[in-house]
Amino acid sequence: MTKKEIVKAISEEIGLTQLKTKEIVQKTFDAIVETLVSDRRIELRNFGVFEVKKRAARKARNPRTSEAVYVAEKYVVTFKPGKEMEERVRMLTEAEAAKSQQSTPDSTSPTEGSPAPQIDNSHSSPDQTQGFSGN
Repeated sequence: MTKKEIVKAISEEIGLTQLKTKEIVQKTFDAIVETLVSDRRIELRNFGVFEVKKRAARKARNPRTSEAVYVAEKYVVTFKPGKEMEERVRMLTEAEAAKSQQSTPDSTSPTEGSPAPQIDNSHSSPDQTQGFSGN
């Protein structure tokens, strides 16, 4: 969805002109950016938290040439979704999973007459097969 589509949907829902709605949406985005620049954090209840963090300098690799390159430290914006957003997205994920299970046969359980999958533990260490001893 684009900003233009957001403006159109909001203007139709609340009955304002698209021009006035666009101005309001843009002012909202501007306020978020200004708050991030000045306070480095903005918390929007039931939505999430935007935060400015410093990413440390690091060595990276150019994927085309495989040449090592230096990436300087920089500030980045991170986003952590709020509980309500996470819940709604999780419901979407669960709904899609349920829909896909209805449209395809269950391939995770062995069918009658076929052997159950075998787990190869030959490469595991004794600690992994015996469990953690707590020593």
